[in-house]
Amino acid sequence: MLRLGHFFQTLYDTKGVFLDAMWLTLELTVVALIIGIIVGLFFALLKLTKNKLLCLISDAYVYLIRGTPLIVQIFILYFGISKIFLIPDFWAASLALALHNGAYIAEIFRGAILGVDAGQTEAGRSLGMSKALTMRRIILPQAFRSALPPLGNQFIIALKDSSLAAFISMDELFNVSTTLGSNNFDEMTYLLIVAVYYLILVAILTIAVNFMEKRMSVYDR
Repeated sequence: MLRLGHFFQTLYDTKGVFLDAMWLTLELTVVALIIGIIVGLFFALLKLTKNKLLCLISDAYVYLIRGTPLIVQIFILYFGISKIFLIPDFWAASLALALHNGAYIAEIFRGAILGVDAGQTEAGRSLGMSKALTMRRIILPQAFRSALPPLGNQFIIALKDSSLAAFISMDELFNVSTTLGSNNFDEMTYLLIVAVYYLILVAILTIAVNFMEKRMSVYDR
């Protein structure tokens, strides 16, 4: 049975190694999300074009990524592509997370863009704006505001999915907890400790997204 005194003492004693691992987990997640947002927006815009080939490419990407497990995608990048290009474990995990989340973010952006009133596009065009300029200055800012809540959920999912980087020996939170637990024959204590750190990171992400929602809601008044 877990003793609270032992748990808190271990939590304190291992704070250094877990804080380093937490920073790596956060860095991995942020890099993956930045790339994933760019990838997702790109494929969302492809899907919204009238070109059937571009729509097919977007559909194929979304279907392929959403239809295969993330761990398989990480292994393909780490063990497969690294046979041709040497990819460090950090970038293999980051790119796999980015491509994986990009497929879901693409659908979020596509729905948000379609949710913007068609009159907004007509208004931009009536002012002499090109389609690209109308999209950039009028449609996308409104779409991003409505997409922020589901994007926030996707960010949290991406953070938790980063634990799969442990399978390519990255010293992120989950890998550190399982390693320490095995070495000390005390797996449960370290798993509960890593759960605390993940809860802290999720809380930080939730606060950040809520702050952005409040800031953007000012423009809707």
